[in-house]
Amino acid sequence: MFAVLDAVERSVFDGIYSALDAASRPVVGPADPRLLVIPIRNPAGAVTGGLWGTTLFRWFEIEMLVVPPEMRQQGIGSALLAAAEAEAKARGCLGACVDTISFQAGPFYLRRGFTLFGAIDDCPPGHRRLFFSKSLARDQAGLRPRAGRA
Repeated sequence: MFAVLDAVERSVFDGIYSALDAASRPVVGPADPRLLVIPIRNPAGAVTGGLWGTTLFRWFEIEMLVVPPEMRQQGIGSALLAAAEAEAKARGCLGACVDTISFQAGPFYLRRGFTLFGAIDDCPPGHRRLFFSKSLARDQAGLRPRAGRA
């Protein structure tokens, strides 16, 4: 009756997305998804890291942020995040969210104003998947988040 797939054409995504958007739009408005990508390239032009995210529902979702090992501890990750947050604010985003694995970038996000709001144990086995969010509204035209909200 149902087929489980691991590779599909773009029209499958478009069909599922359209159905979900049609069901959600009357309640929350349009999702308005847009990529927000900042690649890091080596001198030959190959992508070696960077930031990949999406803005939708007036939120910035960080999906990947990686700095090549030889470029770490130089403020590049912070600069990528700051540039992405500035663009997200320009797009009207109210906040940012990201998840990471416990051995990865949790302290990085905490130092940059994110708040831990959830975790899944043993995801992947032996580690925790950590979920962070940050308000971007504080800096927009005098907007302040409501008390008790990150």
